[in-house]
Amino acid sequence: MTSTSRYITVERMGDVRRISKFKYPVTCGLIVDGFAEDAVLSIQSIKKFAPVDTAIAIFATGDFDVLPLANEIDDRTILTHIKGGVGWGEAANNLLKFSPSPVMVIMDPSTIFTADAISPVMKKFEEDIWSVIGWHGGLINVEDEWRSVTDVGPGEVDVIFSYFMAMKVEDAVGASGFNIRAAYYRNADIEFSLRVRQGYGRLLQMDLPLEQARHHGYYDTDPDYRDAQSKKTYDRILDRFRGKNEILVPRR
Repeated sequence: MTSTSRYITVERMGDVRRISKFKYPVTCGLIVDGFAEDAVLSIQSIKKFAPVDTAIAIFATGDFDVLPLANEIDDRTILTHIKGGVGWGEAANNLLKFSPSPVMVIMDPSTIFTADAISPVMKKFEEDIWSVIGWHGGLINVEDEWRSVTDVGPGEVDVIFSYFMAMKVEDAVGASGFNIRAAYYRNADIEFSLRVRQGYGRLLQMDLPLEQARHHGYYDTDPDYRDAQSKKTYDRILDRFRGKNEILVPRR
């Protein structure tokens, strides 16, 4: 493990020991595996609109130029560079493991704040009934044999997507977190959400002041890799959860 005055660089995820010695009420965690300049736009939007005590934890994964990210480091913005790369599920779990906050918001670097999206979420967490709160999600489509998710708008849902998913770290870890076999992000959020539901956690979808820029993780990933990894994860979902309708929330 090596460090500069601004951030830590490691060859592999297992070399990380901590990401911050400070504590914050909530942290926004971003997994960035390229397109650093675009991720900076997301980071800057958080700084502009989120409360000043919101931390930003960045995992830069892979051997690419992280200077644009390093230039964003300040008292609440933390960068860890894993040069050897790491799967999405493992990176997400380590954001939870090393979280400097009781609430972690795992969000895609394509997600842009247009106003304060943190305060309304934290207000909802005060109700002490929600484990995960997010921007987009939905209900498992049981008529489609669990093969799809239907967006039914704000309210209690089965699934929250990783564009923006805030979670109580204790509840997320208690549900065994994300599957480390999920090398790619797609469908890993569905698998995680159903783990939370199986553990009796509740998920809430909200209208939040967010928008999505170009989603490089989908559009700029090799289609064969994208489709193969997505299918692997969804096959695991079907094997483990399909037919267990008792873990789903009431249909609406």
